[in-house]
Parts: sequence; structure tokens; C-alpha cells
Amino acid sequence: MIDASSFLMVMPELILTGAGLILLMVAAYVGDRSTSAVSWFSVFSLLAAGLSIIQAPQGVAFDGLYRADAFSAFAKALIYISAAVSIIVAPRFFAQGGAPRAEYPLLIVFSSVGMGMMVSAADLLTLYVGLELTSLSSYVLASFMRKDTRSAEAGLKYFVLGALASGILLYGMSLLYGFTGTTGFDGIATAMADGISNGELFGLVFVLAGLAFKISAVPFHMWTPDVYEGSPTPVTAFFASAPKVAAMGLTVRVAVEAMGPGSSAWQQIIIFLALASIVLGGIAAINQTNIKRLLAYSSINNVGFALIGLAAGTQEGVAAVMSYLAIYVVMTLGSFVCVLQMRDADGNPVEDIASLSGLSQSRKGLAAAFAIFMFSLAGIPPLFGFWAKFLVFDAAVGAGLTALAAIGIAASVIGAFYYLKIVKTMYFDDPAPEYARGGSFVENGIITVCAAIIVLGYLLNPMLDSATAAAAQALF
Repeated sequence: MIDASSFLMVMPELILTGAGLILLMVAAYVGDRSTSAVSWFSVFSLLAAGLSIIQAPQGVAFDGLYRADAFSAFAKALIYISAAVSIIVAPRFFAQGGAPRAEYPLLIVFSSVGMGMMVSAADLLTLYVGLELTSLSSYVLASFMRKDTRSAEAGLKYFVLGALASGILLYGMSLLYGFTGTTGFDGIATAMADGISNGELFGLVFVLAGLAFKISAVPFHMWTPDVYEGSPTPVTAFFASAPKVAAMGLTVRVAVEAMGPGSSAWQQIIIFLALASIVLGGIAAINQTNIKRLLAYSSINNVGFALIGLAAGTQEGVAAVMSYLAIYVVMTLGSFVCVLQMRDADGNPVEDIASLSGLSQSRKGLAAAFAIFMFSLAGIPPLFGFWAKFLVFDAAVGAGLTALAAIGIAASVIGAFYYLKIVKTMYFDDPAPEYARGGSFVENGIITVCAAIIVLGYLLNPMLDSATAAAAQALF
């Protein structure tokens, strides 16, 4: 039954859809002169959508297609924050290559609508619609700088491989529907509780393969380094944060809610994805010379650690995954805003890691912030990134997966090597030509806030633990 409460539950999506359509008309009639206004109104609409989550009732809407709960609320908060930051830091970057385009914030707003549907999906149909809405916006964002060959190549690669992954996912969904007789997550779980047939098992494998592409887990990671390197840096920051949270949240919801009774089957797949992502994400990044490409492999590596929490299959494991995502978003956004300040004397973006040489002498604040994010990504205590890794390892040990946790801890040393290499380059190598002085007040503010959270984040633990525990409980 569709009633008023259903529309109240989807209020965040309604706000973003309405704001996006209105701003789309403004951009169409006013043109790129409206970019600044459209950008700020997009940020305000994301803020309004985030605030509406607090007031929205929880439950199942539209006859079981959509679920509003603490899990989706937590994921949406991270998504909207990441999207807003990606909009705020973009104007200065795009101004260097010509006039900023009004379509950029609109694409992020519509992508946020899709991501909200993803984390609230309670049915395979909602899952696919949300996923495709997000993907269509992402393909355009990746190729947003049309005159840049790398950007056009990134968009084309993303589109081709994304279409392949969508086909794999859709095939798995059709198998699940064929063998369970339903597209609802609850119905699929009920069917699997009676034992998993071969058809359901194949459907489970194909669905997880399609979702693994979206979270860029090995061996479905091949698009990530090229797309991250070729896309405009604000877009790369967006890809590394908001869609990552949405895809991981969707994967957790599908695994726990829809395939919970088949945990013995998907747990093996998740363990493989986790270990392969941790190892390859660490080894492949060692010889990278481009900072965005290195951060792409870093995101693959971090997905592996987050999947360790999911492999546990427990409420504590899901809470650990959500905590990891929250801390990861802060580290990633801070790192990419630092990358935005890598500019030569003429103001042109620089991406070579070698250009960071001696940064501690010319830009002490930027070097210190970059070092904090690198140490945190490496999981070095007492920074907040250590706590994220500790939580997923603790959940794995609690679920009896001690060997998985031990391998993950050992493999994290590989990732620490290339993070520390960047710190060594900034503090101990001979100085390279200095970067252009100063960044915007907004960029400096975001870097400062992210660095402060990473250093002092343990003070937020009571609030974070409470929120993630409620989010995990909603799935169980």
C-alpha cells in the first residue's frame, strides 16, 4: 500500500530530485553564468536532504521496494557529506581549464538520488534503478573535461566496463528471481532458508560479481586506476568517497538481508575478494608515480579491509564496516583536497609524486596534513585510521576468522610501505620546484577539519559507536 508515510520515508530523494530539476532549468536558461549559484543551492539541497533523514519515519515503503532505517540513514549522511565537499572544491579546479560548467553539481545531485535508493533498496528492482541512476551520472562526470584526452578515455572505459558489470548483475538478479520466485530481499532470504539450490547459488555469485565491480574489489578492479587518474580531481574525490559508500552499503544490505541464510556460500567469496583486494591494492601501488593512481590502488586496498568486517557476517562486523567507511571518507576527502593544492607556479595541476619532494620546507601545513592522512591510511596508531582497521580485525576474530585477520594484518604492512614513501618524499628528499602559494579558504578549511578528525577522532567514538551499532542492528 502506498500512503503518505511512504512519501515521507523517501523525502531525502524527493528533495534532491525536486532541487535537481529546478536547478537544471536554471542552468539551461541562464547558462554557465549560474554555476556558482547552482553549486551552492546544490550543496544546500544536500544539506536539506540530510536533515530530512532525521525527521523521516522508518519502515518499508512502496509495497516493500524501499526501506528507511538506521543503516540507510547512516550511509546517506556519509554520501551527502562527500557529495557536498566534491561540489564545494570543484570551482577552483575547473576555472583553471576554462569556465566552470553548471552541469557538474547537477550530475552529483542526481547521482546522490541514485545512491540514496541503493542503500535503501529492499528489492532487486530498486537496487538496479538506483545503481543505474548513479552509474549514468558517473560516466558523464568521468569524461566531464571534454577537451582532455585522459578524461574522455576514463569516461569511455568506465562506461564500457560499467555496462558489462551491469549485465552481469542483471543476469544474477534474473537467476535469483527465477529460482526464488521473488525480487524482494525478504522473499529471497525466505527461499534460501530452505537450502540454496544450484540456480540460487549461481545467481548469488553473479550478483556479488556485479557489486564487486561497483566497489572496485579485485578481480573486478581494472577500471579504477585509469578512471581515477583520467577524471578531473574533484570527480575522482567524489568517486573515491560517495559511490564507494553507496556500493559498499548496498553490498552489505544484499549479503545480510537478502542472502543472510546463504552466508556459508557468500562468506567464501567475500573472504577471497577481501584478501585479493588487500594484497593487489598494496603491491600494485608500490611503483606508481601518479598520486591519483596511487590513491586508486589505496581505495582498492581499503575496500579489502572493509570486506573483512562483512566476511564476519555478524552484527559487530557490519558495525565495523560502517565505522570503517566513515573514517575512510574523512581520510579520502582530506587526501584529495591536498592533491587539489598540488599546482605548479603557473597554477596548473600537478600529479607526479616526485613533485612533492621537499614540500615540508615550502608548504609546512600542507605537508603535515598530507602526512597525517597517509599515516592514517596506513593504519598507524594513534591516528583514527588505526581504529578503523582494529574494528574490522576484531570483528573477524570474534567470528572465528582469526586466520583472515592475521593475513590482513600482515598484508597491511605492504600498504604502509607506499604511504610512508610519500611522507619520506615530502620530508627527506631534495626540494622540487615549489607549488603555487596558497589555496582557497574553503580547501584549507576542509583539510584542517579532516586532519583534526583524524588526530582527535577518538573523542567521537561514543557517538560513532552508537550510530554504527544502530545501523548494524537495523539489518539483523
